Amino acid sequence: MAISKKLLNPGERLIISTRQHPKALFVPILALIVFLAIAVAVQVKLDDTGFQHVVTLIVWVLALIGIVWFTLRPFLVWLTTVHAFTDRRLITRNGIVTRRGHDIPLARVSDISIEINLMDRPFGCGSLIIADASTFGTVRLNDIPHVEATQRQLNELLYDLHAGPDARRGEGV
Repeated sequence: MAISKKLLNPGERLIISTRQHPKALFVPILALIVFLAIAVAVQVKLDDTGFQHVVTLIVWVLALIGIVWFTLRPFLVWLTTVHAFTDRRLITRNGIVTRRGHDIPLARVSDISIEINLMDRPFGCGSLIIADASTFGTVRLNDIPHVEATQRQLNELLYDLHAGPDARRGEGV
């Protein structure tokens, strides 16, 4: 489970807990490869004497800074970002140093739609777009794994919330 049980209220049930699909890490991994390739190429091409040694050290320091900023930082953001749906609300938490959170009561959700682009299809992920009746308007959760199944499960949850669980069995009407 990606979300802490401490975030749940008494009697609240966790329905879905997820983070972004690992596909979100492809660009940071590509950046890692590019920075390492540049630094290794410079080290191989330049001699290990005098000024060229200084240039090699500078390139390695710049490569390390680039790796930290374009690879390590996005990985930590991915690792610390979680989305959860309970039987009462949507919970999002993210942040490395400063944790940010956003909760939307399910009773205020008016629409759940999905967007699956060409790059998402092979991985079975996509964007979940949640419209709510607040000043925020919509919340977009990108690269959600199994986005179609998630949307179906959330629609079922919203139906149960608005119509009551007995309506599903045909007892309440």
